[in-house]
Amino acid sequence: MSIAANIEKIKQELSQNVKLIAVSKTKPVETLMEAYHAGQKVFGENKVQELVSKYEQMPKDIEWHMIGHLQSNKVKYISTFVYLIHSVDSENLLAEINKQAAKLNKVQKVLLQISIADEETKFGFEQEELLKVIDKYLNNEFENVEVIGLMGMATFTDNQEQIATEFAGLKKLFDEIKSDYLNNQESFNQISMGMSGDYQIAIANGSTMIRVGSSIFGGR
Repeated sequence: MSIAANIEKIKQELSQNVKLIAVSKTKPVETLMEAYHAGQKVFGENKVQELVSKYEQMPKDIEWHMIGHLQSNKVKYISTFVYLIHSVDSENLLAEINKQAAKLNKVQKVLLQISIADEETKFGFEQEELLKVIDKYLNNEFENVEVIGLMGMATFTDNQEQIATEFAGLKKLFDEIKSDYLNNQESFNQISMGMSGDYQIAIANGSTMIRVGSSIFGGR
């Protein structure tokens, strides 16, 4: 199937409130442009250098998402144009994003990445750290950042029950944070979870953003 047909097939499975992010890492610009011409205007990249390069080469009406692990010293390269940073996994990183956004006199939208997988290699906040950061956020310590939701990556496993449990846990945490801390912030309404192998499970558990690569572009 063509890239356009793959996008159409996925979009037919999505309700209005779920955004499809085409994960374009390692794919050349020509391939991304096929998706763009099929109407896909939201792309996600894992690496800063690749994100900057593609931003420079591609149409300016694209909404770029940074979805990979982000080092503090690289924030400045993407802060002029990135729409949403999904992978905020430490207070230091949030502080740097805030600092760079302040220099540009903008408010940067971010998601806080939560550690939900049963794996050491995945990044993300544990719950206690998360609550500390939200407390500081509510006390206006990060005035140039807007936290619009949470992000998580499930364990890399074929066990669908485990994946569903992890996604359900993230949705529960989101609901608790929303009701206990951010009830007055209407924009706190996004849960980024689900990739090519598990996005149906993620949507069933309340995802509002799915990050899909190989189901659109084929394997690497």
